[in-house]
Amino acid sequence: MTRFAMNGKVYLVGAGPGDPELITVKGIKLLKEAQVVVYDRLISPELLKYVNPSAELYYAGKAPGRHSLNQEEINELLIQKAREGKMVVRLKGGDPFVFGRGGEEALALTRAGIPFEVVPGVTSAVAVPAYAGIPVTHRRIASTFTVVTGNETENKEEREVDWEKIARVGGTIVILMGLSNLPFIKGELLKYLPATTPVAVIYRGTTPSQKIVTGTLEDIVEKVLAAGIKHPAVIVVGDVVKLQGELGWYSPSALTE
Repeated sequence: MTRFAMNGKVYLVGAGPGDPELITVKGIKLLKEAQVVVYDRLISPELLKYVNPSAELYYAGKAPGRHSLNQEEINELLIQKAREGKMVVRLKGGDPFVFGRGGEEALALTRAGIPFEVVPGVTSAVAVPAYAGIPVTHRRIASTFTVVTGNETENKEEREVDWEKIARVGGTIVILMGLSNLPFIKGELLKYLPATTPVAVIYRGTTPSQKIVTGTLEDIVEKVLAAGIKHPAVIVVGDVVKLQGELGWYSPSALTE
């Protein structure tokens, strides 16, 4: 067995929601210094220009139903490269600890005796609605917001998402990774919320490809299908969606891909 003189270190870095300018200053600094970068599918390719040309690059992208590396393989890659004494950046879309499986990677590193740091990123749960002109809170409209995963299916035996409780909290509901299950989510929420509840679906928010479809719980599925919206998308449910028409400040055409 090969012995290593010392462990390196892994940095779990949030890349932000898509706009490359939304990464933190610390994130860019670490990309410039890294000897290994393991990056996700949804990060902006522009961020890779900060990586030292001598660094090792590993693509760990995940699309619905298609993974270049599964989570166990990603964990093992991080551990292996750190044990080689290298500085490793795990570049993750959004924030590492907001449905980014960063917690799983951190646990794997801890159990392997690998030192790590977390560099928070701007989460799509807040940034994507903001770029669509939707504040997730508003003093007179929504004093709370709930962020929930939307990838649980109707057929899952034990559900972790209790849609009744989420609906009864009130305020704004932000659903990540829920586009494929939108008909199921709509059906669940309609049990507890009015059919006229406003809904927005935002495709590739914060990027030049951003598209927004607005409607209600009653008609949002049909509108999304008609617009041809695909992954990735963020779903926003609540009265704050009504502000989108007034507050839509972001013009994707102002940026170039």
